[in-house]
Amino acid sequence: MKFDLSYAGIVRLAVTVIAVAMALYHMWAIGFGSPEAVWYRGTHLAFALVLLFLIYRRSGTPSGTPTVFDYLLIVLGLAPILHLFLNYEYVVTRIFYIDELTPTDMIMGTILGVIVLEATRRVIGWTLPLTAIVFLLYGFFVAQLEPMRFMDQLYMTTEGIFGIPLSVSAAYVLIFVLFGAFMERTGTGQLFMDFAMALTGHAAGGPGKVSVFSSSLFGTISGSAVANVMVDGPITIPLMKRSGFPPHFAAGVESVASTGGQIMPPIMGAAAFVMAEFIGVGYGQVIIWALIPAILYYLACFSAVHFEAKRRGIVGVPRSELPRMGTVLRERGHLFIPVLIILFVLYSGYSAPMSALAGTLACFPVALLRKSTRGYVTFMNIIEAMRDGARNCLPVALACACAGIVIAVVTLGGLGIVFTQFVIGLAQDTLLLALVLTMLAGIVLGMGMPTTPAYIIMTALLVPAIIKLGVVVPAAHMFAFYFAILSAITPPVALAVFAAAGLAKADLWPSGLAAVKIGFAGFIVPFMFVYEPALLMIGDWPTILASCVSASVGVVLFAGGLHGYFLTAATYWQRALLLVGGLLLIKPGIYTDLAGAAIATFVIATQVLARRAAAVEVVKQVR
Repeated sequence: MKFDLSYAGIVRLAVTVIAVAMALYHMWAIGFGSPEAVWYRGTHLAFALVLLFLIYRRSGTPSGTPTVFDYLLIVLGLAPILHLFLNYEYVVTRIFYIDELTPTDMIMGTILGVIVLEATRRVIGWTLPLTAIVFLLYGFFVAQLEPMRFMDQLYMTTEGIFGIPLSVSAAYVLIFVLFGAFMERTGTGQLFMDFAMALTGHAAGGPGKVSVFSSSLFGTISGSAVANVMVDGPITIPLMKRSGFPPHFAAGVESVASTGGQIMPPIMGAAAFVMAEFIGVGYGQVIIWALIPAILYYLACFSAVHFEAKRRGIVGVPRSELPRMGTVLRERGHLFIPVLIILFVLYSGYSAPMSALAGTLACFPVALLRKSTRGYVTFMNIIEAMRDGARNCLPVALACACAGIVIAVVTLGGLGIVFTQFVIGLAQDTLLLALVLTMLAGIVLGMGMPTTPAYIIMTALLVPAIIKLGVVVPAAHMFAFYFAILSAITPPVALAVFAAAGLAKADLWPSGLAAVKIGFAGFIVPFMFVYEPALLMIGDWPTILASCVSASVGVVLFAGGLHGYFLTAATYWQRALLLVGGLLLIKPGIYTDLAGAAIATFVIATQVLARRAAAVEVVKQVR
């Protein structure tokens, strides 16, 4: 092994060493018990700050080498955390809000706040730091927060920067991101693509269905819609275009399918772990709540691809050009084992971090089981997997720390109560209007910041309002979670669509509109599970099954109406009826289900008769 002794080479080596140390520290903490909250969260933030300022420049790009200013920021970022560690007994024994802070405490807290804002700006852009600054201005100039009391909340307690969001990043997010990096380094990405190709590539519109299926699988190793697009899209988008799908439709399919990775169990987006902490339940319970809505989301996407393919006469890829399922499973099927281990450990009663640790530790040993994957098991590949996992966690870690500033203002300034009263007053006690306001807020917040901080801010400001209007707690949080995610496919700022459109060489607006049509279930189903929590598997099993079946039929009908095809090409009046019937079936309730079923039966009957008449006409012409 040759070492690059240039300045850039030494920096790269330092980044690798620190990232590996960060990964090992968190694995040790999960396996043998994490330290006290301030120690654990502080160490997590310290690792993140050091790595971030070594990797990201003032321009916000991960390029070039650190300057003297970057090293100064590292020192300034570490000093407040070390101050807490060195004075730990004082920090944990003092009486919050009563014992006055020292001038050093005030200075250190201020420095840490500024450093967190700058670090967040570098890694995810201006939107979240500016949001935090607006909240700070509100706190000091509107809510008239006393500076010492605010700094106590922000810096000296676990209710500010070191609050629940950063706790989730330290305890949950890093180990699951690390699991994704280990899976990727053992060749699981190729397994997902080959498995999807073998399963759906031959069907009508096969490449589009491959995109839907493979992206849902890639969601287990990628926590970002854009990252998912950039991994899956270079393969699936050209295939879709070659098969006959328009470029904008191919971009829409890929962006919708990739965005759904954050809502698809068993490994969801980072905000799902935050949700578990906020509600006070295990992550396994969040998986249960998320399952049916995620299935409906992908069923709608799959149906959209199918009906568009049938309407355009797009056939699948010849089986001779596809990998064989038996070969795929024989050569790489064992790479599914780590995911199964996570589920087994999780539902055996262990914590989500412990289950992720078990899955992570299993990745490379499992790769040894077959000759086709043994080549991935090298010392450098393991090191690079740990490095990638730690680096990929940086945006979430800094976003969570910055969101802690917002939470501190909301909690101390009573802004949550004010906002709840405002939303309820604006909605005039109408739940539907309050939900629409929450949806719009989630989409707008998600346009400028990652899902996790967008969800955290919605939870602080908007979720209490809809809970007060009678929504059950899981449904309220899932509603916010969904719309914080769906901004990735909602124009005008739809980052997943931008990425996919670039790969497809398609116009942005047609791609964005196609994405909204394809992913319509993501916009409708959250409203439905608010009114019928059975879609979250809350309630008795007969109601849950009935709601699931009717909603599944409903999204298929709705997709047929949107794309102008069901059994045959649909006329305008048939499309309208399919849309109405689908919506009635998605909406919970026996009467709406019966009405939707009646409409669907009528449309199906007319299409069957039309198809028979067309067949008879063809026979007559042949004779």
